[in-house]
Amino acid sequence: MTPPIRLLAVDIDGTLLSSQFKISPIDIEALQQAHAAGGEVVVVTGRRHTFALPMAKQLGFDLWVISSNGAVTRSLKGETFHCSLLPRQTCRELCMAMGEFRGNMVITFDKDAKGALVLERLDDELTHSIRMWLEKNMEYIEFFFPIENALVMDPVQAMFCGTIARMREAQACIEESSLVGKITVLRTEYPRRDLTIIDVLDRNCSKGHAVERWTRHRGIAREQVMAIGDNYNDVEMLAFAGLAFIMGNACHELRSRGWRVTCSNDENGVAAAIRHVLDGEPLEVKTVPQVM
Repeated sequence: MTPPIRLLAVDIDGTLLSSQFKISPIDIEALQQAHAAGGEVVVVTGRRHTFALPMAKQLGFDLWVISSNGAVTRSLKGETFHCSLLPRQTCRELCMAMGEFRGNMVITFDKDAKGALVLERLDDELTHSIRMWLEKNMEYIEFFFPIENALVMDPVQAMFCGTIARMREAQACIEESSLVGKITVLRTEYPRRDLTIIDVLDRNCSKGHAVERWTRHRGIAREQVMAIGDNYNDVEMLAFAGLAFIMGNACHELRSRGWRVTCSNDENGVAAAIRHVLDGEPLEVKTVPQVM
């Protein structure tokens, strides 16, 4: 029998957000149902806190947000429970090791003002890959040349964005550097957009670490945690949860790990998973074609 769910950890992009970047009213209603039933809902995202807030606030109840792939845990009211920063010296070493990829690099700082996002330059590939993100975040972006000049404080993370092929080269470059053991490298991939985001955080920093830390704080057993995600950066969170669901739009690699599959993000997959657990409704999952 399924144990009672006391914590529901849900991802945003590719999970809560549809392919049109909207949250379905049906998914919102199901999350409100879970909240009303006594379960705590935590939004867990690769987005930085400020960029995640508009989505989290749509849910209509008070909650905590784990952002930047586990680096920051903060309430909607701005209370901070945990913040894991990337040491600036480690980030300087990363800048040196990734000289070929400076045009794909963004450094994030934990502040809600201009300079929260720092770039050295804006290559055409970067502009094309994350145009919508750039447009929505332009008021927070500041340029530094060289980018190391921005490192007067510890950042939250460094991020590399580009095509899937280009970012495979970037990840290989990181893995061949002397930084292995000092950092955590997380990948988020969107084949339909030919976009990969590689996040570099402090070591032992991930969605899974953050959810585990929060459950200990709340006194919740691992078996009472439910998680829903769709991408590679959700793996640690899904592995920690006692009950894990992946979206119908998740990649084949995640499907091979044996987690339960719910409907896609365009078919209210979050609501389907919640109602399957709370109400025993069957999961009617359609196969979503994957772009290789």
